[in-house]
Amino acid sequence: MTDRQTKILEIVAKKKKVEVAALSEMLGVSQVTIRKDLDALDDMELLVREHGYASIKNMSDIGNRLAVRYDVKQRIAQAAARIVQDGETIMVESGSSCALLVKYLAETKKDITVITNSAFIARFIRNSEGGVSKVILLGGEYQKEAEVMVGPMVKTCAEAFYVDKLFMGTDGYIPEVGFTCGDMLRAEAMKSMMASAKKAIILTDSSKFREHGVVLQSRLREIHMIFTDQDMPEETKASIENKGIFIERVEK
Repeated sequence: MTDRQTKILEIVAKKKKVEVAALSEMLGVSQVTIRKDLDALDDMELLVREHGYASIKNMSDIGNRLAVRYDVKQRIAQAAARIVQDGETIMVESGSSCALLVKYLAETKKDITVITNSAFIARFIRNSEGGVSKVILLGGEYQKEAEVMVGPMVKTCAEAFYVDKLFMGTDGYIPEVGFTCGDMLRAEAMKSMMASAKKAIILTDSSKFREHGVVLQSRLREIHMIFTDQDMPEETKASIENKGIFIERVEK
């Protein structure tokens, strides 16, 4: 993805709907160039390309959430990928940064097996070359917009496995308590997956440390590592590190 396409994503994610002419003026390139960029981003399912404009339709849709701060999430995914070894089996939850992690692993690693409750992740990497050799989908009730499996069957399926690392996203954070989620069924699925992993690892852009979800997905004592960006509040960073949790912050 080019720097200009990343900027387009930022603008559309913020404004929800932007005309081609406005994007052309803001970025100082022709409308023809903007249309080509929008076609490319639409092919990547990061925004919706309509006649004369681009839009983000529904922020519950995983593809649209992926578009928000895409460049930062990409760097977070690349940093997290460094702790995954060739030939490893990992468990991955349905967050947008997690999807980028799997895509990056597919492009840079060898013989990775991914166990996930995310149908989106399986679809997202379907055209990637070789690095992810196997995707195992956990069964469950299908949430259409998030393209994720939830419910008691996720727990039943997850119990068949035990891995070293589980990668998760999050919707928010409660200081001194833990991470939160906006959906109870998704939070329960993450808890089930945590029971099948030695280490639980959070991938999130720093904005989530200023938000509060309504459902507790994981307490701080259950988390081993966090990958985020440099805008994470220093006070929050110090508080979490005092609990022995490793934090890596990527550049913005």
